[in-house]
Amino acid sequence: MMGMLSWFVDKFVSANVLAPTSILILFIVSVLALAWALFTLFSYHRSSANAFFVCLIDIAIVGALIAGIYYLRNIRFASCASDPSPRSRWTSQLGGNFTALPWSYEGPCHMLKAIWAFAIINCVLFAWTAFAAFMHGDHFSAADERRTRKRHHTSRHSQRHRSRSRSNGSHYSHHSHHSRRVYV
Repeated sequence: MMGMLSWFVDKFVSANVLAPTSILILFIVSVLALAWALFTLFSYHRSSANAFFVCLIDIAIVGALIAGIYYLRNIRFASCASDPSPRSRWTSQLGGNFTALPWSYEGPCHMLKAIWAFAIINCVLFAWTAFAAFMHGDHFSAADERRTRKRHHTSRHSQRHRSRSRSNGSHYSHHSHHSRRVYV
């Protein structure tokens, strides 16, 4: 989807024609969505602790994709035949007459229909990941915290028990509590 949208933007810029709003919206949203997906992929260990934030950003991307799908909705009426009627050309479905563009009708029309379908698929997938992040919540980080507390609690009791046995029943340990090392 990114490659096809960047091809369209490049062709419009090369022809010195303002790109249609629908293509620009989907291009910007897909760039941001790709960056967000790569960021969450490579920082999963951090993003799993911020699952609600991940859910919120995914829902925002879904909303932006829906806006792009809405703006490109008329492409479904375009005819991708080799010589369509002027009303069913893909250029007229985008809201303009791009006569400065020496393109064939078939290739770009099929690409725009594919972009529209991929945008719908991305919308569904980002909604699914938002739901998964919402259901994930902070469950794993809370479970890790409970295990850490339990382990720390168990280790304190075992140290106290060992120190009592070493000091022949004395209730006081020879180790100072102020000399413990703390690693941050």
